[in-house]
Amino acid sequence: MLHDLLRNVNAMAPRVKNDATADRGATPPASAAAQPAHHPHTGIRAQATGAGRLRAVVRPAWRDRRIAVAVAVLAAGGYGLLAAWWTPRGPVTNSQAVAAIVAGVLVGAVAGVVLRSRWAMLLGPVAFMVVFEVARMGTVGPMVDGIHPGSTYGLVALVLGRGLHAVLALVPMLLGGVLGAAAARRLAGDALVRGGWSKSGLWTRRVVTALLVVGLLGLTVAILRPAGTEQILGPDGKPRGSSVAELIRVPVGGHDLAMMIRGADIGNPVLLYLAGGPGGSDIGAMRRHGQLLEEDFTVATFDQRGAGKSADNLEPTATLTLDRAVSDAIEVTKYLRQRFGQDKIYVVGNSWGTILGVLAVQRHPELYRAFVGTGQMVDPRETDRLFYADTLAWARRTGDTTLAETLTASGPPPYADILDYEPALTRIDAVHPYDHTPNAEGAGGFAENLFVPEYSLMEQVHNLPAWLDVFAVLYPHLQDIDFRTQVPVLDVPVYLVQGRHEQPGRASLAEQWFQQLKAPSKQMIVFDTAGHRSLFERPDLFHQVMTTTVLPQT
Repeated sequence: MLHDLLRNVNAMAPRVKNDATADRGATPPASAAAQPAHHPHTGIRAQATGAGRLRAVVRPAWRDRRIAVAVAVLAAGGYGLLAAWWTPRGPVTNSQAVAAIVAGVLVGAVAGVVLRSRWAMLLGPVAFMVVFEVARMGTVGPMVDGIHPGSTYGLVALVLGRGLHAVLALVPMLLGGVLGAAAARRLAGDALVRGGWSKSGLWTRRVVTALLVVGLLGLTVAILRPAGTEQILGPDGKPRGSSVAELIRVPVGGHDLAMMIRGADIGNPVLLYLAGGPGGSDIGAMRRHGQLLEEDFTVATFDQRGAGKSADNLEPTATLTLDRAVSDAIEVTKYLRQRFGQDKIYVVGNSWGTILGVLAVQRHPELYRAFVGTGQMVDPRETDRLFYADTLAWARRTGDTTLAETLTASGPPPYADILDYEPALTRIDAVHPYDHTPNAEGAGGFAENLFVPEYSLMEQVHNLPAWLDVFAVLYPHLQDIDFRTQVPVLDVPVYLVQGRHEQPGRASLAEQWFQQLKAPSKQMIVFDTAGHRSLFERPDLFHQVMTTTVLPQT
């Protein structure tokens, strides 16, 4: 294959006239002879000397295509090896994305200069992709393992994983290859600069190249847009003096994890919110639907490791366990207590966040005033089995034989592969539908909350991919949880705020656990129009519960 590639490169690459004769001291090309004489103020000789030095560096590659191919492959492959070490899941942060664009252009330009051919547009990206994919083998998650075109989750992983990486690394490499090859031909004084292109073809190429340049510059500007959160204003339109509104990173468990902290008065009680998933981010949801809470609490919305604004902290995945996740929540709690000078804080969890919250409170009840659970999880394995049974019965009842056959073939959970959960998870809302129109957060759920200034472009794009990868890593650790036997007692007041339309696979288990739970006080409150995300579906009622029930009682 390498022999064929070399032969094709030789056949396709334009030849530089007078290269060999120039080395033997023959008359230089007309373009060189036409260069004006040196003038002490023009710097022309300095330019010519610089060009000559560059020609001397690359001339061995121009003479021998094997050297040119080797240099191009080493440059692109070396970049692939570095990228696999630095960003095994592709660029995640703004800085990583911009670095990928710049590096792609530079590596492509190197390949273009040494090959002096449009073959650089193929050779560089191929070498990069091969080395990158091989070097990152063993990285866990749907975003980085095999391609699954038959799965919705798999298509999302392909588009937002490899697809996004191609835009950020391979497209710049293509552009660099074009620019490098053009620069090399001019540098060599090639009489065939146009390479046999017609005038219209030459202009077409120039227009396409210009569009690529403009597109990448526009993408870079969009990526560089920083995330931020508005100040909390008083009646005079100025920031309240005692308020807090910030996006920060906190050292937690050896990682710098992100958190949004907002509150009208830093003297108010502190509320730590833990999002669902594993791998979900609710900074956008809390920003859009949690504004009432900011008046009475200092609300800290924590992006857990690998999720949302903390997506760049997933590695090493071997250290992301249930125990570590709970310890992270406790460390964040201690940070908030110390910073705001409060002995105890409130913890609110949704879905998977309720598991974190319950286990954190069980370990250290002295840190918390109360636990508030919405979309309460009790036994993930049993919930998944109930979802499976409900979805299979629905498929048979509605005549969806394809779905019924898929579910029957996979059997009941748990599954080793996250994608096997997809048939039941993606249809559970159709199995148990309800009217979302009375609610602030509609049927779109967390996806409705992505487009807030608290997320940068890269964080918006990676919100769902982060969920897929964290879920794949952490969910197997949750299969032995059952609060009905493992958490019979909590030494703080407990409030479950549930939606009337919560899926039975969760609601029935939450009811069982609540009935047998022993706590200083406990209360279950049901919102009639809500489902799994009741605090965001009915933020007005949730604020009322927190201020008229939870605060006075605790």
